Amino acid sequence: MDPAPATPRWNLERPYLTGRFHQEAKVSAASQAPGSKPFSLDSFSRGAGGGAGSVLGSYAVSVQELLVIDDLLSALVGIEGRYISIKRVRGKEGYVVFQIDSSMDLALQELTRRIFPLCEDFVLASQFVESRSHFKTGLVNHALAAALRAFLLDYQAMVAQLEHQFRLGRLSVQGLWFFCQRMMSSLNALAVLIEKAMSNNTSGSATLNLLHSQAKAMAGDSAVRSLLEKMTDCASAAYLRMLERWVYEGVIDDPYGEFFIAENKSLQKESLTQDYDAKYWQQRYSLKDGIPSFLNNVAATILTTGKYLNVMRECGHNVQVSLSENSKLTSFGSNHQYLECIKSAYDFASGELLTLMKDKYDLIGKLRSLKRYLLLDQGDFLVHFMDIAREELTKKPEDISVEKLQSLVDIALRSTAAASDPSHEDLTCCVERSSLLKKLTSLKDLDCAYSSDKLAAADVDQPMTLNITGLETFCLGYKIPWPLSLVISRKALTKYQLIFRLLFHCKHVSRQLCQAWQIQQGFRSVKILGTPILRSSILCRSMLKFVLEPNWHSMHGRLQTARSIDEVIQIHDFFLQKCLKECLLLLPELLMKVEKLKALCLQYATSIQLLIPSIEVAAAESKSKSGSSRARAKRSQDRDEQLKLASENVVMSQSILKFESEFNAELQSLVPTLSKSSQAEPYLTHLAQCILGVGIDQ
Repeated sequence: MDPAPATPRWNLERPYLTGRFHQEAKVSAASQAPGSKPFSLDSFSRGAGGGAGSVLGSYAVSVQELLVIDDLLSALVGIEGRYISIKRVRGKEGYVVFQIDSSMDLALQELTRRIFPLCEDFVLASQFVESRSHFKTGLVNHALAAALRAFLLDYQAMVAQLEHQFRLGRLSVQGLWFFCQRMMSSLNALAVLIEKAMSNNTSGSATLNLLHSQAKAMAGDSAVRSLLEKMTDCASAAYLRMLERWVYEGVIDDPYGEFFIAENKSLQKESLTQDYDAKYWQQRYSLKDGIPSFLNNVAATILTTGKYLNVMRECGHNVQVSLSENSKLTSFGSNHQYLECIKSAYDFASGELLTLMKDKYDLIGKLRSLKRYLLLDQGDFLVHFMDIAREELTKKPEDISVEKLQSLVDIALRSTAAASDPSHEDLTCCVERSSLLKKLTSLKDLDCAYSSDKLAAADVDQPMTLNITGLETFCLGYKIPWPLSLVISRKALTKYQLIFRLLFHCKHVSRQLCQAWQIQQGFRSVKILGTPILRSSILCRSMLKFVLEPNWHSMHGRLQTARSIDEVIQIHDFFLQKCLKECLLLLPELLMKVEKLKALCLQYATSIQLLIPSIEVAAAESKSKSGSSRARAKRSQDRDEQLKLASENVVMSQSILKFESEFNAELQSLVPTLSKSSQAEPYLTHLAQCILGVGIDQ
């Protein structure tokens, strides 16, 4: 906000120009021009210089009345007379008291003192108008000062009419008192308002709140209340213009910092795709303290309306709210017309932005694309990628070439059904430097039921941590353009990536188990290994079938009925949080058990792929030494014989039984944890049934 312009010095130094002349006791000689004569209050009094004739009590009562009326007419506009003086109240800016010559007739003194409050209120109002007309006091105070100035012009017109009656000889002190009654109550109400405004140094919404409360307090006096409501309407005119520009254009036109919405220009929209903790949407525009009381209930709606318009303007989408006579904000009156205007503006801005996001920027299509790649919905692409990138993914993270992985991703995309997806070019890849469990500890805002210290300790205990490879750290990314980054922010994308890393590694484990399964198909008659393998490989399929798909369909249905971008953001965040939880990423005790099961499965698969082929090779070599060539039918028979030899191999049988024993032990330790958790989390029931073998035959 630019600093307010300074008030010219000449506007402060000329007492007659500012109306402060009656408050100047004396101007020091040092501040006077050479040869100029210092002035004082006495120099403004008519007939100053005294003598016995200047004592008011020396005149007849009828003469005293004429003299005091002449002085009262001057006092009513803040000017000292010959027998009425003005004294400044020390320590109070703008406050004065009027005093009368004590020698005056007592009855006249009493009537005169009754009129003094009107004179003092006028001086106070004049000083308030002058002080609140400076630039720094803000537009609301400027508007209030202008309204008070107009009121004081009417007051001065009344004084001029009374002076005319006095010149015609038709005005007495009692008549003066009578004619001032109507103006006295009004000016007194304004003086009370001014005193509170000056003591609290109000501006902007604080001034409007004060006017609003004072008008309500005067419910018993219709004339005064009408006056205060008129002052409120005048003062709020500038505020209404600010509000109109915000809800109809999304522009903050607030040169003096009075509006209740603040803009933080240091927050840029680019942070949404770069910073996990980006606060752009929450804090680029925010509510300040001191919201006008009559806008309290709709302040959030007003803020959101302007934010939506700003998003569209940032997109280069020129939107103009159609303004009719009914949609103009004319006042904050009791008919609440302004509330209807605000609601209409919000509905328009919300609908326009939602249509823009869905139609022009294809929000649903982008979400579907994220599901296709980061939630493993595009199976052929992933299988092809894992085949061609096997060598690179088995390296340590620091040895992996991200550029090479990106080229392999592009090859997999172009050579599968994903090539028909117009969004596939936005897919990127990266390699993290830490395990999934450590990544979870670094994200402090996840709704996890564990301490980071406990999870970090468990991560260190994992046997795979020391030999972590690209299979555990590989991750897909996605280029999200503005304004879709409002919904798919860095934080949302990180949650997608957490789910992807879990599923990608589960997919790798499943593929390894499938290869081991194919190698030992000949062992079906021996009836070993079938149950452990089936229970292990079902984990990834269960998450895809019973967690991600139902939640996606639920989110997709709710997005179709969403009425605002904030509602879309809320639905999307809820979907991601639910997926994280139901994929066990927010349940550390279960997640660590799953990690141990996956480690056992990989050890088993590796052992099978090493042991059986070595036995087969040995058997083949013994056959080749016999020197006989076999036909195709004979090779099949040899294969059966080799499998028989393998099944009778003691080392392999012991290894398999050891893995099965360890695997079953881990499963059994998972039973109480799943049983306990499934009571609070019903979605775990089905997963428990699948993993523990109930319903496997289905």
